[in-house]
Amino acid sequence: MKTIVVARAVAWRALHNALTNPSLLLPSLIFPLFFFTAFAGGLARVRDVPGFDYPQGYTAFQFVFVLLQSAAFGGVFTGFSIARDFENGFARRLLLAAPHRFGIILGYGAAALLRWFITVALLTAVAFAAGMQVGGSGIDLFGLYALGFILNVAALLWSCGVAMRLRTMQAGPIMQMPVFLVLFFAPVYVPLSLLQGWIHDVAVVNPVTRVVEAGRGFLAAEPDQVAAAFAVGIGLVLLFGVWAVRGLRKAEAAG
Repeated sequence: MKTIVVARAVAWRALHNALTNPSLLLPSLIFPLFFFTAFAGGLARVRDVPGFDYPQGYTAFQFVFVLLQSAAFGGVFTGFSIARDFENGFARRLLLAAPHRFGIILGYGAAALLRWFITVALLTAVAFAAGMQVGGSGIDLFGLYALGFILNVAALLWSCGVAMRLRTMQAGPIMQMPVFLVLFFAPVYVPLSLLQGWIHDVAVVNPVTRVVEAGRGFLAAEPDQVAAAFAVGIGLVLLFGVWAVRGLRKAEAAG
């Protein structure tokens, strides 16, 4: 019960700060819309490339990637908030006051999810307004958003572990760049079968490729690599969960 109380307090504070501070709120809303507009609009002629056979069209093809990207970066942006809380002294006071410190991670995780729910609701509305076609049923869409949920948690745990080890906003690039690279070395602009050279080789071994491909399969009502995608997502959550807990222990030891 005390863990839940701590988590609720941390989540409320993190969410309140994010929603009332434009420098925290706007990037998480603007970046996904910018990428969606740039990719789905500016690169729409890619649908005419021989071999591009995604049945729902290029808007839907890019929507899946941008949705998953927004989930991952939603977790990273919350990691920035954790680092900021250490810089201004709040997190250290929280570590001293909270008897059940695992609730701190749970609270930041809940805030990251709530922030992403706002972003994904706006992104989905814009996509439908742009004429996105959906082939999947409600169950298929649930699978797509479930993958986003898992990526959001994994990215939050990764950035949480970094923030609690370094405890400074200067750790921002360390949180962001690995997530950025692993996402953009997946099939972003065209299907995996159309990639060539070293980028194809990297995408094949990139675990996030499975998540992106499964998400696009859900939206097209053609589920593909579903088990592999969820296995990758859950594996990342478990791995970075250990990373985050150990980071919490290092923050406790640092005082």
